Amino acid sequence: MSTRLQIALLIFMMTNAVAFGVGIVLVLMIPALAAHAFEAIPAVVFGSFAISAPLSWFIAPTMRARYQRTNSH
Repeated sequence: MSTRLQIALLIFMMTNAVAFGVGIVLVLMIPALAAHAFEAIPAVVFGSFAISAPLSWFIAPTMRARYQRTNSH
């Protein structure tokens, strides 16, 4: 298993939790979505998985970098 995949798996858990949290708060705060919560909450679960996978894959190389360049002049 590559290092990027290992880091992406760790990041996936965190991004999934944040995406789910944002989605569930939106569903419960918007009255039109809260009325259909039984349909909206499973959509939030699947949507958070779908968003978190590619997002964590793109974040992983940044976490692997030892030093980030700063643009301080």
